[in-house]
Amino acid sequence: MGAQTLRRLLTRVRYEVLPAKATEEKVLAHVPRDVVVTVTASPVKGLEPTLLLTERLAAHGYRVVPHVPARLLRDDTHLKDVAERLRTAGVADVFVPAGDADPPAGPYHGALPVLRALAGPGGPFADLGITGYPESHPLIHDDVTIQSMWDKREYATYIVSNLCFDPRVLGDWLARVRRRGVALPVHLGVAGPVQRAKLLSMAAKIGVGESTRFLTRHPSWFLRFAAPGGYAPERLLTRGAPAFTAPATAVAGLHLFTFNQIAETERWRRAALDRLAG
Repeated sequence: MGAQTLRRLLTRVRYEVLPAKATEEKVLAHVPRDVVVTVTASPVKGLEPTLLLTERLAAHGYRVVPHVPARLLRDDTHLKDVAERLRTAGVADVFVPAGDADPPAGPYHGALPVLRALAGPGGPFADLGITGYPESHPLIHDDVTIQSMWDKREYATYIVSNLCFDPRVLGDWLARVRRRGVALPVHLGVAGPVQRAKLLSMAAKIGVGESTRFLTRHPSWFLRFAAPGGYAPERLLTRGAPAFTAPATAVAGLHLFTFNQIAETERWRRAALDRLAG
């Protein structure tokens, strides 16, 4: 991957954070205002922590993208109330996964009906994001996840790929999505420079967040963080260069899973940008 292309990806980033007690302070201390911040939601704690942190960060001038899992919405009224609350806070972009709540809090078992309700000329948000699964979903067949993106394409405006450590798998998935005629821009889901010990500690304390739960379903991934030289974000991006930079793949930028190691993620990004500028 050329330095210019890698630099472009590193300047078009979204930081995924968990709505923990110290998250607001960490974001304010370390994240520039031109970096988009996405806030996860927990089936245990519900949407309220996500909404509160979104409102607070938006008031500080950040572009915030809350996760609004369909399975956490109690009914149509709840959806309308959440949408109005976010609109009032100045939110223009919402990420709508199905979510992991089991059983669902209301009638929504998947993201599609929520997207239908929010999309359209009179909808409250300019952008709506959906999930893509480069790695197989633990509960859903690959063909179903890609068909799901096709079904959602006329309501959503972009895709965020879930966490993947294999550039070949990620590249193959991008090609497959495009072959199916899904043309939405993709934000590549990439782990930041996460330290395994800190990740485990954070997961034990919080126990929430879609990214954390996804990691727990793939315990071998923890080994990638722990092994010397086992994982480096730049190496993944460099190895995936042909797929990530091809115009047909329409990669819009990076969605960095910080696992609330926000300072470490921003230091890594800044250092990488400095190296590429040298």
